[in-house]
Amino acid sequence: MAGQGNGSAAPGSGTPLADPVSEARRLVQAASASGLTVRALGGVAVGLQSPSEGPLLPRQYGDVDLVTIKESRKGLTAFLKSAGYVEDEMFNILQGSKRLLFFDEGNQRKLDVFVGEFSMCHVIPLTDRLDRDPLTVPLAELLLTKMQVVELTERDQRDIYNLTFHHQVSNGGGQEIEADFIASLCAKDWGLWRTSKATIERCVANLAEYSLAVEVTSLITDRLAALWTSIDSAPKTAKWRLRSRVGDRVRWYELPEEHRTSA
Repeated sequence: MAGQGNGSAAPGSGTPLADPVSEARRLVQAASASGLTVRALGGVAVGLQSPSEGPLLPRQYGDVDLVTIKESRKGLTAFLKSAGYVEDEMFNILQGSKRLLFFDEGNQRKLDVFVGEFSMCHVIPLTDRLDRDPLTVPLAELLLTKMQVVELTERDQRDIYNLTFHHQVSNGGGQEIEADFIASLCAKDWGLWRTSKATIERCVANLAEYSLAVEVTSLITDRLAALWTSIDSAPKTAKWRLRSRVGDRVRWYELPEEHRTSA
């Protein structure tokens, strides 16, 4: 896996790096060396999964997002404090079973930790396959955390284009975007299927706005189409079929308390 952002500080130092992608690498590597199960997600994970020369469509990354397993929650809290972060104690007391919040005061940046699963507009399981990549959640889950956004931001859209340009879409292909895995989750959850459908359609429709080379546009379009074919053709569960009868008449997604645009 190629990655970008090489920091100058030692992985175990207590000073967060200014570049969020480099900082995410520092934290994941140091936490893993300490025996904690931690991976990056969000925009910084897309940056880490980009080639060394950078992604197709560069953008500014804001906060650092991580995911950990429940067993590492306590240890990760102590680790992040030693790594230069200030804990939001009240938030973590109230929400700590699912999310942890820290601040990098020097760089005026938040660090968000999802515990066990990613829950925004939809719930995406993350921790069952964290061993598949040394730095980030697997590509399939990473892409799905972007596809599940109902109010898709331009940054989310760029991340989707970057992921589908730099990585092949396949069925069960190691370091590739595993369309069959994404399809299996959508086949159980009509709401996730519905949002993914809208996101893919929007991304295909908006791609021309970026004035990319014809061959680049074709590649992204073909991979998004292949992904949708896999999602749509996967056998659906009884729960999915039952929910599909209701359709759009009932809201199929959650509205996050904080509409996150910086990750």
